[in-house]
Amino acid sequence: MRLELTGRHITVTPAIRRLIEQRLAPMLRLLNDSAVSAQVVLRKEKTRVHAEVTLHARGEHFLHGEATGRDVDTALSAAADKVDRQVRSLKSRWSKGKRQGVSAAKARESYEQALEVARAAGIEDAVRPLVEIRLRDLERLEHDDA
Repeated sequence: MRLELTGRHITVTPAIRRLIEQRLAPMLRLLNDSAVSAQVVLRKEKTRVHAEVTLHARGEHFLHGEATGRDVDTALSAAADKVDRQVRSLKSRWSKGKRQGVSAAKARESYEQALEVARAAGIEDAVRPLVEIRLRDLERLEHDDA
């Protein structure tokens, strides 16, 4: 992952660099290899420090957080917390997008309900062959898993 640090009216010392890397490390662990780059801009304004953190994740996701504080540590922590919330939200969206399989019992119950509905509607003869094929497939899958 590429890390780009910019200091405006402030010098980015090795200590500040380490602090930034420490604040970004938990987010990068959550994203695994999905993080493409990160940009951190520190700006000194009179007695305050303004921090902007932008994290680019795969799939054109840009996570951005800004905060102002009395010193670099508080400003960076607040901005990193905002980005961290976005990272967790994105990660949960990615994991929800993965499909979970349906148990065999639920599938069998669903097919039997479909057959009952067809019976009530008077179209059982047309639906029965399809349901039987599905039930045979389900039995074959259950047998393969055992």
